[in-house]
Amino acid sequence: MARGKNDIKSFPGFLPMTILCLVILYAPLVVVTIYSLNDSNSITNWEGISFRWYADVFTGPESEKFKIAAWNSFTIAIIAATVSTTIATLAATAMVRGGRFRLRTVSFGLISLPLMVPEIVTAVATLIFFNSIGFTRGYLTILMAHIAFCIPFAYMPISARMQGIEDSYEQAAMDLYATKRQAFTKILMPLMLPGIISGYILAFIISLDDFIITNFVKGAGVETLPTAIFGSVKQGIKPNIMAISTMLLAVSIIMVTISYFVSKSDNTK
Repeated sequence: MARGKNDIKSFPGFLPMTILCLVILYAPLVVVTIYSLNDSNSITNWEGISFRWYADVFTGPESEKFKIAAWNSFTIAIIAATVSTTIATLAATAMVRGGRFRLRTVSFGLISLPLMVPEIVTAVATLIFFNSIGFTRGYLTILMAHIAFCIPFAYMPISARMQGIEDSYEQAAMDLYATKRQAFTKILMPLMLPGIISGYILAFIISLDDFIITNFVKGAGVETLPTAIFGSVKQGIKPNIMAISTMLLAVSIIMVTISYFVSKSDNTK
């Protein structure tokens, strides 16, 4: 009886509210995906299913621009995710396994702060910083900015995973004459791997999809996919933009699916 009272599905309006939220979240994505298959040159007229706009992304008049933007986006995302995940792993190790130390709470606050600060504020602050030190904006400034704001996103799953691992595993390894380094690399790291992979994937997606910070710190002539899409949309929404958006959505879905199966396989062990 008590279980029935605590069952959220029994609350009045739960089902309609759930359906409304799902529609608001996913209806636009479904519409974009459907119209990316539209054979018409106009996004308002439906003329049948076709993959012409997907081909146009790779062979059309704007294909070279999108190829360069895609290369920039994916290389920046890979490097930023790799560096930020490495830093986040070291930070999580210090915060969770480092014991008590001075300014520990302050350090945790500094790591978490970018998650709470509006992205536009971070973008303006980053732009002012680069201008104040005379750093020429371009590919490198985008990469540095992405590494900085991806660290908290990578830190969250890594830290959560490490907190769920008892330190008795490392203590047992050191009781068997393993060094602290061996206990970390041979015992703790394999147990942390699902969290590290999840952190890497999250940082990769955040970097790949970012527009606001990228738009502020990029230099002239340097584009990523989000900024290239924005530039094309200002001239009018074209079906090829919907095709690119759908492919980006597919990449995000694939990465999230990989993260899900990694965490699920770990839970079944």
